[in-house]
Amino acid sequence: MPADTPSATRPRLVAVDMDGTFCHSDTTINEARFRPLLARMQAACCHFVVASGNQYWQLRDFFPGYDEELAFVAENGAFVKDGSEMVFAGEIAPKAVRTTIDWIRSHSEAKSVMCGVEGAYVERGSATQQWIDVMRTWYHRIDWVESFDDVDDEIIKFFIEVPAKETDAYCQQISSELDGLMTPTTSGHGAIDLIVPGCHKASGIERLAQRWNVSPQEVIAFGDGGNDIEMLSYAGMGYAMENATDDVKAVADAICPSNDDEGVLQVLESLFPES
Repeated sequence: MPADTPSATRPRLVAVDMDGTFCHSDTTINEARFRPLLARMQAACCHFVVASGNQYWQLRDFFPGYDEELAFVAENGAFVKDGSEMVFAGEIAPKAVRTTIDWIRSHSEAKSVMCGVEGAYVERGSATQQWIDVMRTWYHRIDWVESFDDVDDEIIKFFIEVPAKETDAYCQQISSELDGLMTPTTSGHGAIDLIVPGCHKASGIERLAQRWNVSPQEVIAFGDGGNDIEMLSYAGMGYAMENATDDVKAVADAICPSNDDEGVLQVLESLFPES
């Protein structure tokens, strides 16, 4: 059964994380169940926002042929798009890019991806072909480069993979050594994103909410990982998935069934039922 849902009014903005939230554990979505639900949401003038740490070019491929009917808060808030219109790209200042690259090169145990508006980049020799093939799951536009210094793109994020058990320690270390130039955020399991300070999923959703004249009380959000905490706190109704981490559940207003039980769809179907 879905968790209790707000009874006063339907939301005007629904924001969903993807991995561990809207996606099944095998990274698929139930498109046959979602498409008619999306139509009912659109008829009720409710916006659907995909909010993820992943690359926009990967996220849009979940919604082939209708991605421009949606909005995207990608790269943990550093890339915001409303349909076909670019709303925001959180370009990293040159000094922060240089300092981050120097940190990466001094920590050979940390594999990294430099993320731009047009694509993502891995320095040749810093990782194996097998690793970059795995990264293609989350980065559908990713290429080898001889050097990060040669990339001609608007840089909006760095992704760093560290030993899973040391994720929190690395986050603290990076935060200290980069001294506020970049902010680390993590979804756990060794995955760390470095983004512009003040940029996160909630900031991206707020940009869209202001664009559409939607108040935080009219926002409903779903997430499962640490990089969802600001988003769930911002939303008038924040749902943690049953499979979410304890810190996420602690800030959520309610718990809904797991991603594999399609908890997001269960809650939304109760809010937007068939006529």
